[in-house]
Amino acid sequence: MSLLATTSIAKIADYADQTVTLSGWIHNKTEKGKLIFLMLRDGSGMIQCVVFKKNVSEACFSQAQQLTQESACRITGAVRADTRAPSGYELDVQEVEIISLTQDYPISPKEHGVEFLMEHRHLWVRSSKQHALLRIRAEVIAAAQEWLNAQGFIRFDTPILTATAAEGTTNLFGTDYFDLGRAYLAQTGQLYVESGMMSFGKVYCFGPTFRAEKSKTRRHLTEFWMIEPEVAFAEHADNLVLQEQFVSAIVQRVLERRSEDLRVLERDLEPLKRVVPPFPRLTYDEAIDLIREKHHEVEGCLPLAWGEDFGAAHETLIAQQFDRPVFIERFPSAIKAFYMQPDPDRPEVALCADLLASEGYGEIIGGSQRIHDPALLEARIREHGLSIEDYRWYLDLRRYGTVPHSGFGMGIERAVAWISGTRHIRETIPFPRQLYRLYP
Repeated sequence: MSLLATTSIAKIADYADQTVTLSGWIHNKTEKGKLIFLMLRDGSGMIQCVVFKKNVSEACFSQAQQLTQESACRITGAVRADTRAPSGYELDVQEVEIISLTQDYPISPKEHGVEFLMEHRHLWVRSSKQHALLRIRAEVIAAAQEWLNAQGFIRFDTPILTATAAEGTTNLFGTDYFDLGRAYLAQTGQLYVESGMMSFGKVYCFGPTFRAEKSKTRRHLTEFWMIEPEVAFAEHADNLVLQEQFVSAIVQRVLERRSEDLRVLERDLEPLKRVVPPFPRLTYDEAIDLIREKHHEVEGCLPLAWGEDFGAAHETLIAQQFDRPVFIERFPSAIKAFYMQPDPDRPEVALCADLLASEGYGEIIGGSQRIHDPALLEARIREHGLSIEDYRWYLDLRRYGTVPHSGFGMGIERAVAWISGTRHIRETIPFPRQLYRLYP
């Protein structure tokens, strides 16, 4: 085959009225007598390739006839503008080269059940909607890191294997670690990233985290990715401003760069366009009062006593009252992690906040000002029944150059589910790990 210009579908507009070669896979094929329509995808986009029998050799037409769904091939042809085409262009085919023929591809255009699709997740990611979701995921990750980098943050990688629980829970995945006893898959990088904060001032970690709770809700994964910034000399109010700027920048970048993927997912863009600072702020006390007043508006939303944590129905009710994400701040200290700074004016509540996404998607960020006083932190560790020896290194951060500091963690999958308008979090990661899902 003669290769003139080799390009990708995403750059096809640069080759209008020229002859190019595209390499990819057949998304679908339609035959109409002397015409064969091949929908080719190459990972960067899709384009319709038209094979007209009178314009090609018999061998070329035969090759086109043999192609099946997900067969790999190279197609050479002339790029022609066509406003009716999804990409704005079509390819008038001149040559077809088969790389590999696929037989009996299991995922056909017909409807399949979720269990079947999850069993074939390694193939399902090729479909249009899954492809769009994972491109949005990639954009969210890039946007988050690039925005933080531009603000002067340093990426500070933290360990996945740890000797203790960061938040004092027993819901951990453990393994034997040589002769040193038990090690655990990290729930968060936060404690370790605080050491980076004391070195660089503004840092973040990004990586997989693990939760062993036996949860089956659509909002939970046992393995998920989290980005966690930490800032020295920052207090609670500073932390909230950083979060709303961060989230808004990510959403606006996705709107700008991934509009076609959002269209494929049939996402309503108007709620996303409203994701601009400032975000509303509601105290835990105000949220409890709101739930008592309006709990009947959401099924399963029961009134709460002070000191109880919110469930999904409560978060949905609260979020419905606002047209953009909303902060719930100053939760009772007793239901939050040991390292959260108590409010000096009201020690029974912590200087912390959860950020609830709009449209009922629930919490996407949890953050707080951290305790910087070594004596108070040691007392809190003891109150939680934790070993002082296990957290000796963490206490060192307060003994040597302590400063007020704050940070937060954003779950990538929850953010992607909200931005893309996808109801179930399992589709926002290439291979979800859930209570009953470890394959493929």
